Amino acid sequence: MDLDYQKLALLPLFTGIQEEDFPAMLAYLGSFQKKYKRNEIIFFESNEIRNVGIILSGTVHMIKNDAEGYQTLLVTMKTGDLFGESFSCGSHLNAHVSFIATTPCIILFLPFYKIIHSCKMTCTFHHRLIENMVKYISDKNVQLMNKIEIISKKTLREKIMTYLQQQASEQNSKHFTISLGRLELADYLCADRSALTRELSHMQKDGLICYNKNTFEIL
Repeated sequence: MDLDYQKLALLPLFTGIQEEDFPAMLAYLGSFQKKYKRNEIIFFESNEIRNVGIILSGTVHMIKNDAEGYQTLLVTMKTGDLFGESFSCGSHLNAHVSFIATTPCIILFLPFYKIIHSCKMTCTFHHRLIENMVKYISDKNVQLMNKIEIISKKTLREKIMTYLQQQASEQNSKHFTISLGRLELADYLCADRSALTRELSHMQKDGLICYNKNTFEIL
């Protein structure tokens, strides 16, 4: 499957890298592509992760399963996002979470070790790649901190409002659309779907928010 280098150049990991450098860079890194069907597992919790994945198309969820079999949605990732970097860069490579394709996906895999270690040729693109990777890991940590802020709230209403305020801030508007459906949002907030639906209705009646399906406005 041919890669569109022009589109790759727009991805955060490849910021500042010239299109003409991609063939040599990807060949050196030993990159490869894989297709996944909807609901197909990309990595299980017990898998060792040595490659980071770049989502060329589709949506991927990071899921945590507890001892009783309940799932918690940790992060939703879309086209252009990276996953697996937090595990492939550590001393323990086991995932501790599962990555699931929630839509048909095409993933570009890159060995993390080769990304983070400069080659003997000291290529300019490789130094930029390392800088971009470090920045991306930092940004991902901020996302996880946002999740911790949400689930640390005591009431469901506080969790919902914190999540919606974060989304409004990210989209720089009090009127915005979220990517999660009700079941996915309930999983993300560690809440029951029916309770989430009831609380959203109460919040709308109380004049806190206005919503239609996945479009919200903070009043």
